[in-house]
Amino acid sequence: MIAYYVHHQGSGHVHRAAAIARALDTPVIGLSSRPMPAGWPGEWVVLPRDDAGTEPVDATAGGTLHWAPLHDTGLRDRTAAIGAVLARDDVRLLVADVSVEVCLLARLHGVPVAILAQPGDRTDRPHRLAYDLAARLLAPWPDERVGWPAHWLAKTVQLGALSRFDGRTPAEPDPRRVLVLWGGGGLDVTDARVRAAAAATPDRVWELAGSAPDPADPPNLHRLGWVEDVWPALERAAVVVTHAGQNALAEVAAARRPAVVVPQDRPHHEQRATAQVLDRAGLAAVAPTWPEGAEWPALLARAERLGGAGWAGWSAGDGARRAAAELDALAQPEPDLLVGPGHGSPALAGHGGASR
Repeated sequence: MIAYYVHHQGSGHVHRAAAIARALDTPVIGLSSRPMPAGWPGEWVVLPRDDAGTEPVDATAGGTLHWAPLHDTGLRDRTAAIGAVLARDDVRLLVADVSVEVCLLARLHGVPVAILAQPGDRTDRPHRLAYDLAARLLAPWPDERVGWPAHWLAKTVQLGALSRFDGRTPAEPDPRRVLVLWGGGGLDVTDARVRAAAAATPDRVWELAGSAPDPADPPNLHRLGWVEDVWPALERAAVVVTHAGQNALAEVAAARRPAVVVPQDRPHHEQRATAQVLDRAGLAAVAPTWPEGAEWPALLARAERLGGAGWAGWSAGDGARRAAAELDALAQPEPDLLVGPGHGSPALAGHGGASR
């Protein structure tokens, strides 16, 4: 049995977990505050939230952890629920996407840990603890190794990006259509700036996923509201405007669409680190902040010149299957946890590295 912890922030973690779980041969039990996703192949435990307290006390335990507030009922109940699963005799592995505290809890139960690694600066004390104790680090991006300690590299598998849409063949796009794709992680720009972008490109039809209609929008801006399956909108788009989150980029890569990438401010600079890689590799038109309205015609044209074929080097389309094979091997009764992975790593050929 594999226990699979899924963070509740945004939708990317659960989409990725479901794609990997469906490819597993080993039975799996999900652990998350989110509801069980459609098509999940095993058990699912809905966890109490640990962030409902009004005044958290010493939440970082003196800087050793990311979130463990003292005397928090939600944290206590959540930890107990996870511990009850880890105490089962049939649990052979814990997959974390992501939580330093859950990694530590599993290892203290004598359960090996595999982590879905994250880009950005992960050299803070809590991340070092988690990455050091992990049996395997699964990196859902191509082979970009600059900045990784050698002992992390020895147990790292670069999967390439993985998406719930891998393996699909997109239809021909509408050459006028632009999709703004932000998902559940939030949009760090104002509505006025999105309107300005659409107004500056009246020859384009803009669609904005994840936002409700607004009567102040120009006629060529259409808000789609929350979209559970964004694939039809991806197929329609000639250009996708998105942030640099792992799941959003994986979905754009699966559709092989030209993209404008605007990294958002996130902890550990994870999106800005990824955007630098995309820029150097020429995979997308990257803007450090949301551009002014007058900049959009040239930016969209640049994305179209770059095209979408280069995404094949970012996502080969088999990331979920490769992750599942690695986890199945680790969950065997006598896995060899002390050597590096043996399944190979895809590389972004000729595109250099990134600080991770």
